[in-house]
Amino acid sequence: MTTDARTGAPTGAPDAEETALTIDELAARAGVTVRTVRFYGSRGLLPPPVIGPRRVGRYGAGHLARLALIEELQRQGMTLAAIERYLRQLPADLSPHDLAIHRAVVASWAPDVVETLPREELERRAGRPLDDADLQRLTAMNVVLTEDGAMASGGSATADDAETVRVDSGLLRLGVQLLDVPLSQEVILAAREVLAEHSRAAAHELALLFRGEVAERDARDVKSLSAHMHPLVVQALLTTFQRSLREELGEWLAGSDAG
Repeated sequence: MTTDARTGAPTGAPDAEETALTIDELAARAGVTVRTVRFYGSRGLLPPPVIGPRRVGRYGAGHLARLALIEELQRQGMTLAAIERYLRQLPADLSPHDLAIHRAVVASWAPDVVETLPREELERRAGRPLDDADLQRLTAMNVVLTEDGAMASGGSATADDAETVRVDSGLLRLGVQLLDVPLSQEVILAAREVLAEHSRAAAHELALLFRGEVAERDARDVKSLSAHMHPLVVQALLTTFQRSLREELGEWLAGSDAG
């Protein structure tokens, strides 16, 4: 696969079976305008579409994942030139899954932002229509918040309740993706609890290690160490977890095939 000389974005066509979206459908799914998609393509930030019958361009999961990453980089305040430099450093053959991992790392630095959005704006950012059942699931996942601003542990939020909804913007993209995961709501919530519990435990143990290391140091040294360690620890945890999960799923699939 060839790459764009400026950005490192792949210029080869994606697999035909992965392409099913017109540019209008891609823009709607990504929550951007068609003009934006074309602009990114002209700058080499997006690979070109597969040209199908009647010269209609078709886009796929890789385009969606790259658009999501670009959006997240913009949310972090990066300029277009900085985004181009960032994408240029990425391997040219990253899969949609790999791009999603990169976006997750970028999103981990986003501040907690709760916004009150009109239903129309929520659906625009989600890139899809959201019915009442979708809003109920997003509420259960703490993406849509209760009226008093507290995190919801269940309940519902429907179009009839109010014309606006309170949304945790940092979790919106993830929550929308989970709407299509073929798992029950109970399993998704249980998985969230497992991740929260073990992440907090790991953070506590790491904090104890670092606290002992810097106990006798100047306060400025402590802040400097924290600033340097934070991104390194997040990347290490993400990489370690990704590899562990891949091994666990691989063993499970191997056992299923053997059975």
